[in-house]
Amino acid sequence: MVESLARQIFSRIPPPPWAVEEAQRRIVSLLNHVLMQENAATERLARQKGRVLLFQWQPFSMAFLVTPAGLLDLAIAGSGPDLTLTLSDPSAGSIAQALVRGDRPPVRIEGDVQLAADVNWLVDNVRWDLEDDLARAIGDAPAHNLAGIAGRMVDAVRKFAGVGPAPTAAPPGTVT
Repeated sequence: MVESLARQIFSRIPPPPWAVEEAQRRIVSLLNHVLMQENAATERLARQKGRVLLFQWQPFSMAFLVTPAGLLDLAIAGSGPDLTLTLSDPSAGSIAQALVRGDRPPVRIEGDVQLAADVNWLVDNVRWDLEDDLARAIGDAPAHNLAGIAGRMVDAVRKFAGVGPAPTAAPPGTVT
C-alpha cells in the first residue's frame, strides 16, 4: 500500500531537478567515503577511469563516472553507459526483504564484463565501517554501544521477518 502510494505521488509530482541532483551528490559523497576506506577498492576502480556505470530501478536512475583517483562522480547527462545495472524486481518490499535476508536483489547486467567483475568485487568486499565513523564524532565507547544496539535491532527485524540471524561478516575494515 505504501509503495503504491509513493509510486502515485512520484508519477504525478516528480521531485524538482535540483533536489534529485542534490540527493545524487550526497549518494556519491557517501560512496566515495566508503571507497576511500579501502585502498584495494580505489586501485581497482582507478583501472576503470573514464567508464560510466548506470544504475536503474523503476523510474530512478543514476549514472556514475569513474575518476582517475578510483572514486565516483556524477556522469554528464546523456553519457553512454559502459555498464548498466538494473534492479529487475519492481517491488521495493521484495528488494528490502532480500537485503534483510542478506541476499542480493535480482539485477540485470548489461555491458563491459571486466567493469561488471570489478563492481561485483566491490559489492562483495567493501563495507562501510559505520562504528569507526561514529567513534570519530562521539568517541569509541558510545559508538561501540550504538553499533551494538543497531546490531540487536537488525537481528530483531530479521527474526520478526522470519529470515534468521544476520549473516556473519569479516571484521570491519577488512577486505576479503
